[in-house]
Amino acid sequence: MENHTVNGDSRKEIRVWCDGCYDMVHFGHANSLRQAKALGHKLVVGIHNDEDITKNKGPPVFTQEERYKMVRGIKWVDEVVEDAPYVTTLETLDTYNCDFCVHGDDITLTADGVDTYHLVKAANRYKEVSRTAGVSTTDLVGRMLLMTRNHFKQGDQEYSVEKDGSSKLGQDHSARSPWTGCSQFLPTTQKIIQFSDGKAPKPTDKIVYVAGAFDLFHVGHLDFLEKAKTYGDYLIVGLHTDPVVNVYKGGNYPIMNLHERVLSVLACKYVNEVVIGAPYSVTKDLMDHFNVDLVCHGQTHIAADVDNVDPYAVPKQMGKFMLIDSGNAITTEDIVERIIRHRLEFEARNSKKEKKEIEVYEAMQRVKLAEKCG
Repeated sequence: MENHTVNGDSRKEIRVWCDGCYDMVHFGHANSLRQAKALGHKLVVGIHNDEDITKNKGPPVFTQEERYKMVRGIKWVDEVVEDAPYVTTLETLDTYNCDFCVHGDDITLTADGVDTYHLVKAANRYKEVSRTAGVSTTDLVGRMLLMTRNHFKQGDQEYSVEKDGSSKLGQDHSARSPWTGCSQFLPTTQKIIQFSDGKAPKPTDKIVYVAGAFDLFHVGHLDFLEKAKTYGDYLIVGLHTDPVVNVYKGGNYPIMNLHERVLSVLACKYVNEVVIGAPYSVTKDLMDHFNVDLVCHGQTHIAADVDNVDPYAVPKQMGKFMLIDSGNAITTEDIVERIIRHRLEFEARNSKKEKKEIEVYEAMQRVKLAEKCG
């Protein structure tokens, strides 16, 4: 095996194993994978199939094929193992030559209440990374079921993703679970730097620009960005502000606020840079500032800007606009429809998950108290 360097130490290649459902892949998943990758050289990610997830947690939002593709699209992932066992075994680590397993500091249990990592923990081949506060699949499902607008407040409430809601979902202020309850996502420049590759385009690079909401980042977005990247060398994504997205999407959109959407898009391996709060109409100043060679848009409807102006008029006049077809027609609205259609199942899933986590959390606290007193 080759020698590599981690933190200044020259040693054999360290292979890290992560596994999970990776349903509705969001920046919290990406952040845990980023932290896991930093502990070694290669990151191998095992993903559970639909049958195992349904049995142990309840129905996933995305199909296994969609989940496999989404994880492959995360910039820190080197290999994906499909149909990974729900309980992580030493045999699994050895089969893929992984030194240890990494998971977030939350609790993952089987349908029978067994810690899915008990075997690797007992063998001392387990490490933890910090879970990203303020987001979880359970949290996002809750937002869609509630379809509340409170998650993109402005002014002094701008950075809060806390919501009013139903206690059935574990999303309200009285939620007791430390993992499924409400929390805050606090954006920092450091977090953005950690997610960014930090590389400027080379003078010879062909620069492609795309813009949109990219809300609830999903396989439709992933396929579109992959396609757009094929037309150049450096892909810049402009993200519209929450109020702007709400104007052209209507209803209670966006589900995720601007800061969350920035990190979700930055985690995509096809994306080189993100413009935070990009203008809805692509301006000459923007084109010149980023030396944009081509502006792309997908097959979704293009809403007019104020005064019925075509937001892509400038790149069209410059001969630098192209409509592209990624072959994937999934939209954010389709994902929300999936959730609403199976509302009762997801409510039951969230309620069951929170109850189980509370029980385990309280048991852990009792053990810690006993150790402290003893």
